Amino acid sequence: MLLKEYRICMPLTVAEYKIGQLYMISKHSHEQSDRGEGVEVVQNEPFEDPHHGNGQFTEKRVYLNSKLPSWARAVVPKIFYVTEKAWNYYPYTITEYTCSFLPKFSIHIETKYEDNKGSNNSIFDSEAKDLEREVCFIDIACDEIPERYYKESEDPKHFKSEKTGRGQLREGWRDSHQPIMCSYKLVTVKFEVWGLQTRVEQFVHKVVRDILLIGHRQAFAWVDEWYDMTMDEVREFERATQEATNKKIGVFPPAVSISSIPLLPSSVRSAPSSAPSTPLSTDAPEFLSVPKDRPRKKSAPETLTLPDPEKKATLNLPGIHSSDKPCRPKSE
Repeated sequence: MLLKEYRICMPLTVAEYKIGQLYMISKHSHEQSDRGEGVEVVQNEPFEDPHHGNGQFTEKRVYLNSKLPSWARAVVPKIFYVTEKAWNYYPYTITEYTCSFLPKFSIHIETKYEDNKGSNNSIFDSEAKDLEREVCFIDIACDEIPERYYKESEDPKHFKSEKTGRGQLREGWRDSHQPIMCSYKLVTVKFEVWGLQTRVEQFVHKVVRDILLIGHRQAFAWVDEWYDMTMDEVREFERATQEATNKKIGVFPPAVSISSIPLLPSSVRSAPSSAPSTPLSTDAPEFLSVPKDRPRKKSAPETLTLPDPEKKATLNLPGIHSSDKPCRPKSE
């Protein structure tokens, strides 16, 4: 298990970001989905928890085979997805990722939002007070992102909001900018497979960090798109975008329903400590299947020609002319 705490500051308030995080997640998922890969929304509905109160539950399937490193693609099925389950009790959320093909793999993320610059060192005392963890600050303005994801229009050093006047952030902006908020994320990655655990857990944390950096940059860079939205308007945007995303990746389920009434009472439904796995397929993975049209291996000639006993066999020795008649194959 590898545990890290990420702190990402933004030039927003927690109240403003309640709309912004919903808008960003929907739009980001749609942009990253194409040609059978991306984020399929399976469920999105209100949810009530006896401890955390009213919230929203979502279940998604994240198809990402081509985004895996080569060593990982070698051991997973061609149709590979991770199940995401999230419980949003803003300003507190729980997100879990599991994969039925890799039962020993899981990611657990707890998020808390506060109006400060990442200075609360005891925010997760009730969840992980005695657990050793690394604290990582992510700077949306100055930290580098993978080149393939860079867009100047989404660079907080260049972007300036017309509606809020915020932007064009410079190094050290977190020390003096107002308003400012922080996303605190406690991320636990588990891959309990001997020989691969350290490598996989470190790789997953690198991916998580990149996603957090890109997503929070986009949430701020898109602020003029969502700043005036009401909760009803952002929920409608979420519904329409989710349906379009499902079609974009080639999934045509019934229309995504975002109802206002929980399907089950809170006494029956509560956020589990770990999400159950979701079956992939009853068929064997492609890399375990024997090709149907595999050609026969030819380790010997199709036919053997034996020498005529009536005639002398001719030896093929250096300096001696040999005949053109076939010779008996050399025994192994």
